[in-house]
This record gives sequence, C-alpha cells and structure tokens, in this order.
Amino acid sequence: MNVEVGLWLVVGGGLAFLAWFLLHSRIPLKHRWRRRQARIMCRQLQGPDRCQPPVVAFARLRGMDPLAFEELLLECFERRAVTVTRNRRYTGDGGIDGKVNICGEIWFIQAKRYKDSIRPEHVDAFAQLCALKRVPGMFIHTGRTGPSTRTLLNRYPHIQIISGDQLLALIRGEPVLVRGKRI
Repeated sequence: MNVEVGLWLVVGGGLAFLAWFLLHSRIPLKHRWRRRQARIMCRQLQGPDRCQPPVVAFARLRGMDPLAFEELLLECFERRAVTVTRNRRYTGDGGIDGKVNICGEIWFIQAKRYKDSIRPEHVDAFAQLCALKRVPGMFIHTGRTGPSTRTLLNRYPHIQIISGDQLLALIRGEPVLVRGKRI
C-alpha cells in the first residue's frame, strides 16, 4: 500500500511540475510548435533537400503555416549568429514580424508568403512604419516583385527586399547581401 501511495505522489508531482512548467514557460505552446516546424524545415532545406529545384523549395515554403514561415526566417538568422528579437505574440505585432541585429544595426523583418506578385501597398505600409521608427527593414517574401513595387522601392532606400535566389540563400545558409555586406 505504501509503494502504491508513493508512486501516485511521484506521478502526481511530475504532472504538477509539468503543468506549472507549461503555464509559466516564457514561450507559449503554439510558438514552440511553430518554432519546431521552422527548425525541421530549416534542417531539411540546409541538408538533404538543399539541391531541390527552386520551384519545389518555394512550393514547400508557400505551403507552410504563415507564422511558422516567420519563425523559419528568424531561425535562419539565428543560425548565422545574428541576434534575433522575437515578438511575444504573432497577431497585433504592428507589422513587425521580428527584429535582427546585423553589424550593430537593428532591422525590422516583415515576412509574407505570396503565390503571385507582392502587393505594393504592403511594402509601402511596412516602409512607412520603418521610416517612422527610423529603422531599416527587410521585406522577405516568396512571391514575385513586380515593376510597381520596384518603382516604389526607389522612394524607400531603407527597405530591402529578399526573395527568389536571395531567400533560398538565406534559408540554405549561403551568403546573402544586406546593404552590400555579406551575412
């Protein structure tokens, strides 16, 4: 009888500790799940799936949960030894999906999974936010950058678009140019 009571106390104590840990963890459960998905995708695209054709890699990126895609980009920056600041929550982030410190300069990150051309108004809103905060920004997306967006970018030299080959290089751990500097 004493062994049985002791076993229940150990099991109950372990469950109580687990419940306390999950409730008081600094990273919400949904965030941990998305970070895990991001790490898995990052390992795959930097490892065995590195040589996949770009069209396949982009199809996989576009098929990801959009918030896991944000986490994937932040994970890729962390793997480059870049300091990353994550938001405490995904919604209501004010248009900033994360912040990175590159060569002593803070950059805002905006991540978008697009199938078609990116919408210039999204880039414009992000650029205005960055200008208001006086911080450069990276608009990172899986779509195409159309001519109207390229024209718009001439007005915002503090915004850098990362897409296409540069996006794949970022994810695969290859060199990426940020304001002429390799990271």
